[in-house]
Amino acid sequence: MLASDTQPVAMTLRNGVQESWHNGAVVCLERNGSIAFSVGSPQAIIFPRSSTKPFLATAMVAAGLKLPPNLLALVCASHDGRPEHLQAAREILASAGLDESALRNTKDLPLDDDAARVVVRGGGVATSLQMNCSGKHSGMLATCVACGWATDESYLDRDHELQKLITAMMPEMIGEEVASIVVDGCGAPAHAMTLAGLARGFRSVAMAKAGSPARVVADAMREHPQMVGGPTRDVSLLMSGISGLVAKDGAEGVYAAALPDGRAIALKIADGANRARPPLMRAALSALGVDISGVDERAFSSPIFGHGKVVGEVRVIDNLLTA
Repeated sequence: MLASDTQPVAMTLRNGVQESWHNGAVVCLERNGSIAFSVGSPQAIIFPRSSTKPFLATAMVAAGLKLPPNLLALVCASHDGRPEHLQAAREILASAGLDESALRNTKDLPLDDDAARVVVRGGGVATSLQMNCSGKHSGMLATCVACGWATDESYLDRDHELQKLITAMMPEMIGEEVASIVVDGCGAPAHAMTLAGLARGFRSVAMAKAGSPARVVADAMREHPQMVGGPTRDVSLLMSGISGLVAKDGAEGVYAAALPDGRAIALKIADGANRARPPLMRAALSALGVDISGVDERAFSSPIFGHGKVVGEVRVIDNLLTA
């Protein structure tokens, strides 16, 4: 993403005084797929990072991955590393006759602070299972077993059969060619695309026909939103509060969501910080006329603390998204 692709989208207020500006870009699609609103360039090239996990899971299901909905939701997750997430990853691996030693994703502590403290206090260390992408990697390995493909470290290579399949399916989902492929934080390939392409991809998942691989993925995420993130994560609270919504957060300030009626959103905060992301998603949903009354307010809040107390907030610029 270039600086010229972005505009100011939010500000940080501390005790009512402006402290910081946040630049970014957002695109909102109408039911028919046309652009309803945008700030910055919809054609900005971004790395959606973990926001593409529903696309990857769709490719895995198309290749032959068969999992119960709660486990498939974890394949789409950047999970908190809570016990239920780790157990689900183990079950995915076990279904393919593997265990956590097969994982080759980056080692890390749980994303959830409380879960990480439990590990550290117990003398534990960073592991691949605890890393927030272990569900995706467990799904990748299970897909490789189902297809008879190599399950050694080569499953992370862009020339591995699985990764070539994912890359080949990507244009069909996002409506454009992939701009580039790099190495993601977890070690797997990361695909670059336009912001509008990311929104179109989520639209295709949310609107997928019954029985299709994308619909199987969408239904799993809708049925088990807490497996996609965690009980207090904004993405899980958002899906829990809006019927039919499919949403996924990504590293470096990326967020995307779509409804079965075709309305879709993709946004990117330019500096990669996440604190402007939740209130910007609220503004985008409201601009599209989506009913957010059932969403837990924690999904949209981004409080600023001073001496342990809330003293401010991140606020979207007034009238940012207009026709």
